[in-house]
Amino acid sequence: MDFPGLAAQLLNGVQHGLLLFLISSGLTLIFGVMGVINLAHGSLFMLGAYLAFVVTGMGAPLWLALPAAMLGGALLGAVLERGLFRRFYTRDHLDQVLLTFALILLFEEARSLLLGNDFHSVPVPALLDFSIPVTEGFAYSAYRFAVLAVCILVAGLMFLGLERTRLGSAVRAAAEKPEMVQLLGLDARRIHLVVFALGTALAMLAGALAAPLLSVYPNMGDGFLIISFVVVVVGGVGSVAGAFWGALLIGLVDTLGKAYLPEVAGLSIYVLMAGVLLWRPAGLFARGA
Repeated sequence: MDFPGLAAQLLNGVQHGLLLFLISSGLTLIFGVMGVINLAHGSLFMLGAYLAFVVTGMGAPLWLALPAAMLGGALLGAVLERGLFRRFYTRDHLDQVLLTFALILLFEEARSLLLGNDFHSVPVPALLDFSIPVTEGFAYSAYRFAVLAVCILVAGLMFLGLERTRLGSAVRAAAEKPEMVQLLGLDARRIHLVVFALGTALAMLAGALAAPLLSVYPNMGDGFLIISFVVVVVGGVGSVAGAFWGALLIGLVDTLGKAYLPEVAGLSIYVLMAGVLLWRPAGLFARGA
């Protein structure tokens, strides 16, 4: 096990974990605040990646796709929450699952009609298409460092917003004790709208950031959805801090497992999840766990 190889895998694991955080933070808030199991969350990640492909294909820089993904995701999330999900909060989880599964089919069909079913690549921005020396004999992609920086910045802004603003406090209260929303006189509809719009925006931002690192292809969000649910279970439902630390843990376990133990890599994160469910069912980082 050489040091440059290990260092590269550790950085890849942290970057993978931070992208997972962008996806799973919205997923855990939506489930924690509204009790909605959103199976279409992975499709939102795919939409963000395809948006990056379309923007760069028109000759525009990738950096334009990032705010477009955030703003477009927030608008799409608001439309979905007001038009569809608001009618399903009091319905059975089976009804919610059927609704979000239908959304997956609609998103995939729309993607197929508009952009086809081919695999596509998104170029790394020319400004960051180089490697930065880390140690003697080891250099790391400047774009991957940029992804790390953007994810950490977004995570910091999220924590500040949740901890330092009145709306953030209301969201945290709703995530930890949903029944307290009405008792405290909080505007539940506003909280639901903000949470869903934020979760959608973060998922699409993650897709746009990941597009140059992955091929852009149909159903690409499915694998990220599954592993994001693992993050939610490990971190604790409704906990953004839990999603952050859980995503980093899962990202490192998944990346290092694929690099050094490929025979069992596919099982490692699920074994970890099963252990967490047995030891701390509320999640490793859930408050009061």
